[in-house]
Amino acid sequence: MSTTHHGLTAHSRSTNSRFKIIMTCVIAALAGLLFGLDIGVISGALPFISKQFHVSDRIQEWIVSSMMVGAALGALLSGWMAKKIGRKFSLMIGAALFAAASMLCAFAADPEWLIVGRVLLGVAVGIASFTAPLYLSEVAPRTMRGSMISLHQLMVTVGILVAFLSNTAFSSTGNWRWMLGVIALPAVAMLAGLLLLPQSPRWLMSVGRDKEAQSVLKQLRADTKEVEVEVQEIRDQLKISQEGWGLFRSNPNFRRSVWLGISLQIMQQLTGINVVMYYAPRIFGLAGYGSAHDQLWGTVIVGAVNVAATFIAIGLVDRWGRKPILITGFSVMAASLAALGGLLHAGISSSTSQILAVTALVIFIAGFAMSAGPMIWILCAEIQPIKGRDFGISASTFVNWVANTVAGATFLTLLNTIGHAPTFWLYAAMNAFFIIVTLRFVPETRSTSLEQIERNLMAGKPLRELGQ
Repeated sequence: MSTTHHGLTAHSRSTNSRFKIIMTCVIAALAGLLFGLDIGVISGALPFISKQFHVSDRIQEWIVSSMMVGAALGALLSGWMAKKIGRKFSLMIGAALFAAASMLCAFAADPEWLIVGRVLLGVAVGIASFTAPLYLSEVAPRTMRGSMISLHQLMVTVGILVAFLSNTAFSSTGNWRWMLGVIALPAVAMLAGLLLLPQSPRWLMSVGRDKEAQSVLKQLRADTKEVEVEVQEIRDQLKISQEGWGLFRSNPNFRRSVWLGISLQIMQQLTGINVVMYYAPRIFGLAGYGSAHDQLWGTVIVGAVNVAATFIAIGLVDRWGRKPILITGFSVMAASLAALGGLLHAGISSSTSQILAVTALVIFIAGFAMSAGPMIWILCAEIQPIKGRDFGISASTFVNWVANTVAGATFLTLLNTIGHAPTFWLYAAMNAFFIIVTLRFVPETRSTSLEQIERNLMAGKPLRELGQ
């Protein structure tokens, strides 16, 4: 009798823990989805906003880039919040703020209020984009950790696609308020879902709530042995105190890994990816697609390719390696943007040149989504030593948003001052330059333990040899 009872208990525990993990996946995925929706939604709404409020290109740049200013602030806040109130409550604040700010944007009476709403949306995105992967990495069993963090990146691309589809659906009426307001719904769903989720066991132990941490792990792991091992590992890790700023000041080797992380995030933004995402309809207009409806269907194709190519990265990252994927991606992006610039220079007058321009744009998107999109986030997490990980990742995430702001706030100005073709050639030249930077400085970290990478860094090995 007792064996049957015991067997049932073991089986139900396994089912229960699997259900909890899947729930966690879905909620964390919603954090990525919010990020993607926010990137995607503004590109479709912008032409209608500029028509209603008669705003200049300069103000359009501000409407787009104000979100990134907020996200940089959110990224700075998020490390402190995640430590003080925990990962779960930080995510809840992010979701609630996102829902409120979406409504503020939807009801904005003038461009100024819209910019305020976008800054608040950005703060919410900055908090969620830092906290969700952190929470995932601490709650997921190690066998699922890599795929869970990749899932977050995948959901960002899904969010962009969903926003592009939603924009296209509302484009016939030109109702930009609905475009901006409808994204509050997934934020409310995420907030409701978060109420059901446990706190991060690692955070609970960091504030001395060991019993609660053990009970959370018992819910999330099928095997009691696994729980004991994990509790001991967390204890050992927590003995290594985070001393980011002190370490940055005193240790030149740690400074190298922080600067590499920052450089990688600047490279990611200066590929031109978010410029394409934010101003996609404008670019399709340059390629000869006149109507708003055609331009928005073009953005849907961009979004779909973005999602599909992310699967390539997830499939290849642990087989092919980070560095070859990055070099391939930068080469593809440089070539496709150079071609797009060439077509714009020659003048897009025939349907053939229109199709070629869109093809170049789509190849560029695929090149990014399979390489610099996910690879740079993975590398930034891998190269930082344990003692300085929080500081290193916070610094590079903050710089990502600053670089994103600069790219978003200068694109239309570049088009209007140096011209359409030279703007795309400039971005092509930057991608070509990033191939050289990758060859010289970026390490191959595939199948190297984090401890080994840290030992190589602290021993003063060249950056590109950290994974050896």
